[in-house]
Amino acid sequence: MCGIVVVFGVYRGSESIRDRVLERVRRIRHRGPDWSGVYCKGHTIMAHERLSIVDVSSGSQPLFTEQKDCVLAVNGEIYNHLNVREEMESKGYNGRFMTKSDCEIILHLYKQGGMANVCSRVNGMFAFAMYDEAKDEYMIARDHAGIIPLYWGHDCDGALWVSSELKGLHDVCVTFSDFPPGHYYDSSTKSLVKWYNPIWHTPEYMPTASVDLDVLRNQLEDSVKRHLMSDVPYGVLLSGGLDSSLISAIAARVCAKRVESGCSEEAWWPRLHSFSIGLEGSPDLAAAAKVAKHIKSVHHEIKFTIDEGLNAYRDVIYHLETYDITTIRAATPMYLMSRYIRAQGVKMVLSGEGADEVFAGYLYFHKCPNKEEMQEELVRKVKGLYKFDCLRANKATAAWGVEARVPFLDREFLDYALDIDPADKMCGVNGGGRIEKHILRKAFEGYLPDDILWRQKEQFSDGVGYSWIDSIRARAGDLVSDTDLANAKYRFPINPPQTKEAYYIRQTFHSFFPQNSAAETVPGGPSVACSSATAIKWDENFKKMADCSGRSVAGVHVAAYSDSQRAAATAAVSDKDVEGANLTFCTTFTDDAVAAPSSKKAKV
Repeated sequence: MCGIVVVFGVYRGSESIRDRVLERVRRIRHRGPDWSGVYCKGHTIMAHERLSIVDVSSGSQPLFTEQKDCVLAVNGEIYNHLNVREEMESKGYNGRFMTKSDCEIILHLYKQGGMANVCSRVNGMFAFAMYDEAKDEYMIARDHAGIIPLYWGHDCDGALWVSSELKGLHDVCVTFSDFPPGHYYDSSTKSLVKWYNPIWHTPEYMPTASVDLDVLRNQLEDSVKRHLMSDVPYGVLLSGGLDSSLISAIAARVCAKRVESGCSEEAWWPRLHSFSIGLEGSPDLAAAAKVAKHIKSVHHEIKFTIDEGLNAYRDVIYHLETYDITTIRAATPMYLMSRYIRAQGVKMVLSGEGADEVFAGYLYFHKCPNKEEMQEELVRKVKGLYKFDCLRANKATAAWGVEARVPFLDREFLDYALDIDPADKMCGVNGGGRIEKHILRKAFEGYLPDDILWRQKEQFSDGVGYSWIDSIRARAGDLVSDTDLANAKYRFPINPPQTKEAYYIRQTFHSFFPQNSAAETVPGGPSVACSSATAIKWDENFKKMADCSGRSVAGVHVAAYSDSQRAAATAAVSDKDVEGANLTFCTTFTDDAVAAPSSKKAKV
């Protein structure tokens, strides 16, 4: 992970704002503590803070072509850079590669065929700014899903600022916003071009291909292999939930060989390290320990206290640059864990973000009425990930100079998975009583212990320990008065907070980022258990709820803490209903008390 602050069109010349840019890029040095680089010429200035993951010795940025006529500042990783380089050379491309950096391929693809050629051929996560000095033109681009954050805006003199985080431009730009995922900007045409156009973006498109479990398994395994590209020690984030456990299990099977050599050479870091975090007694810690033992990883269990979490809360809001409740709740333990990870000398981790959006993993999907609404909701959720889980995973880890990679959002895998018939992803009553993400579970039978593979969804902010959320609410109740909340719409007219917890978070965010443009970067609207606002209509009870915790989905969530809690939740269910079901972790109930099938009985 890296950080960039770039300014184009400085009418007095780039030297006039060098100090201003350097001061702002210093604010995001946590993203790239390994090296700093600056290009300052004409009316353009590019500042780069590097986290060295690939080509540690010669990959410093900004990057240049051999003729020095194009300069590039990138935050991200290009996973297929070796394949693209080999393909170009096999077809007679004679451009000279100056480094072994994965990002340098962007310059060569641009020289060969422009921005359309770049974006269509790279597979990775990226946000970059490029200046063509010979043509006096500049380009800006962001990856297909917005895995890497990027913002842009104009200052009072009309110069265009581009930054990896709001901190790099919020107090110098008159207005600013997110740079949209899957787009590039070309100054020569002054146009914003949507380069990512998968078929599932097409309105009213409905996939019809039934899932092939072997293909699904192979596609995800290939994605994980691509994401293990690294010249430095790496690890896996292991919450104990299905998504991170699958990524960890796959990584454990292939980590002994170096993927850059086509798995023909021994890996530089053959032992896989796994990391989990939670309060004492949390269900996630217990599940993660079981997975780690199964995959034989070097496991690090981090226990945090309520006080440690609350003490970090302001820092988390500052680094995350959002006031979304679920994002901040989940980011706090992730932020604390990332500090520990960096202290262990690990600079890159794989994470499980994206699976719930792609495979309908959230508990509210049990209420989805039909496959048409399922597909529409999945597309809404994936398109909005850059505001939520992508933002959390990136910024919570980058706060301590750690890079998080998300194989479920790999471009190739995403295009495959969202072209599966949504009927195969239905769960609950309208899905034949199946547990959420059942096709993903079935595809990987044998990779994990059954009670992990068929464990029910726990949102990360719940799974680290339910008392974490309860403590946040209690603190907000002490700090925010009834009058404060009643008058919230006057103080915060953009997305006014509806609860005391939301008010407390918003007040803290406003102290760091008081501009209206900053408030507008965060979506509003109701949500239940991470649903979109549209999905609220699926159940009348959803309209009465104001909380986004997974526990708010009445009749679906079963607590994983104690036998007495499980017994109370299952008391109304007959022996026949639960025959064969694993009540320890994965029992799921609909309003009609239909038990989720066990791993042996799961329907596909």
